[in-house]
This record gives sequence, C-alpha cells and structure tokens, in this order.
Amino acid sequence: MSLLAIEDLSVRYGRTEALRAVSLALDAGTSLGLVGESGSGKTTLALALLGLLPKAGRVTRGRVLIDGVDLLTLAPEALRRRRWVDLAYVPQGAMNALDPVSDLRHQFEATQRAHRDGNAKARAAELFARVGLDESWLRRFPHEFSGGMRQRATIALAMLFEPRLLVADEPTTGLDVLVQRQVLDLLREARRERRMAMLFVSHDIAIVAELCERMAVLYAGELVEIGATADVLDSPAHPYTMGLRRAVPDIRFPDRTTLSIDGAPPSLAPPPKACAFAPRCPFAQPRCHAEPVSARVLPDGRHVACHRASEAAALWVEAQAPETWRRAG
Repeated sequence: MSLLAIEDLSVRYGRTEALRAVSLALDAGTSLGLVGESGSGKTTLALALLGLLPKAGRVTRGRVLIDGVDLLTLAPEALRRRRWVDLAYVPQGAMNALDPVSDLRHQFEATQRAHRDGNAKARAAELFARVGLDESWLRRFPHEFSGGMRQRATIALAMLFEPRLLVADEPTTGLDVLVQRQVLDLLREARRERRMAMLFVSHDIAIVAELCERMAVLYAGELVEIGATADVLDSPAHPYTMGLRRAVPDIRFPDRTTLSIDGAPPSLAPPPKACAFAPRCPFAQPRCHAEPVSARVLPDGRHVACHRASEAAALWVEAQAPETWRRAG
C-alpha cells in the first residue's frame, strides 16, 4: 500500500474546475516532482490534500488516502492532529507560514503544544543547527531573517515531528544558488535518514530532475504525464511536456535556442471538453479539439493523456525544431 494515494481528485472554485480527476501515489522514502506553469493547479493540489483549501475552494470528488485512511472524511480536529505529524507543509512564501509578531522560539513551542506534549526548546535548537542557523536566531522575529534564512526556518518548523510526508511548494523560489543548494541538501538528507516521502512542487525542472525519482506534469488542472523523471525528461510523450522541456536551457547543447509555448492555458469555467492543450499544440489534429482524452499506459509504465501518445518518439524529434512551435495554434 502506498503511503499517499490521491484518487480521482477534483476541486472547484465557484464555476472554475481547478483540478479534474487527478490520481497519483507516493511510497515512503520516495519523492515526486509536480511541474506545470502558473495556474495549472499545483498549489491547489497541495492544499487540497492537506485540507487547507481557501473558503472558496471545495473538493467535489475523489479521495486522499494516508495509509488507507481518507483524509477528506476526517473531522476537522482529527485532520488537524495528523498535520505536522503525518504530513507537513512548506508553503511557497516562508512569510506566509511564520507569525510576524512572535519570535521563532515561541512558534516552535506553540506548534509543539498544539500537537504533542513536550518541550520544543532542545528540538528547535537541533533543527536550526541542521538547517545551518545558529540557536540564537530562535529569539529573532521573521522580519529579521533574510529570505533564505526564513525559508530554512520554515523547513525546520515543518520537520518538528519528523513527518512521514512533506509537501514542499516552491521551497527554493527566490533563493540564491548557494542557499538553494543548502535547502536541497537538507531535503535530500531528511528523505535518506528518515524515509520521508516528499511531494515537491516546482517550476524548476532542473531541480526536479535532481531531487525526484518520479515526475508529474499538470496542465489546466489535469495530469497529462506521469512517470520516472529520467523517462519524462529524456523522451517526453505529451506535447506539453515537450514544450516545457524545450523551454529549459540544456548545458549539453549550449548553442540550442530555448523556445516558449505561445498562448495561455484555457479558462476552466467551465473546462474544455476536449484536450485542454490542443489550442497551443503544434501536433493537434481535429479529434484533439473535439474528443475527450483518456490516459494511456506506455511500455515504460508512464501514464500519458494524449491521443497521439503512440507517436511520441517521432513527435519529440519534430519538437526539436523552432519552426514546429511557431506553427502552434
């Protein structure tokens, strides 16, 4: 049984279907990278599985299972007791997770009291040392920290009870490369030493390639491709993944021009009935604009939601040419 199993999850904000029938699984000690452009539904997925959707959002269908227990059916108090202990969250902006009027020592102590008996002082000092922060900074307020220090403090706070699952939403955004390296090393160490599972949400495909064994690509609220990271990046099978891959510089080909995907994701109020990527896809055929797409399983185990998935190898060759993307749409 997987530690985390998300089954057929759908989320609405009013008339907008932000997530549609998303399913994925994550085993203990493994990591899954979730990528896609802004507005694709990455943060909504993270918040939905934690039960932290804003008031305007609601789960309309699906299950979120931890060890077979559906978190969506738990009473609020029962779900709160599982947060931080079974699953913890590192939000996209560290200041969103830290109380601006309390020093970090009080924030560790308040979190400790809310979930377990015990003294958080020694544990907080240990965690600060692990993220490269001196114990004296526990008496400082969030505004006194640099951006990188706040991010590391937030990760330390999330690790207070050594959660079995960490949901990290863009934890390296806005950090310089040296601090980014420290954060990634910390997350890698936590996974190795404690068999912690991690859902890593990011725009940065290079970081996902380094940190995650598996990768899921989200577009307009739907999973379009999921599989081993090496397979997805080396031979993408969905045209959207191909576009993302061509938009990332590759040091192996320094003279190759990076490309962008023209256009914008569709409105999801209501969502399109056919392939959501078809209006931006250089390989779209008439049926792509007219027929719903079901995910199919490729020989390497990848799940791909594309009518032309069986032609992926030939399409990936064609996707290398800049003129291919200029004819899209």
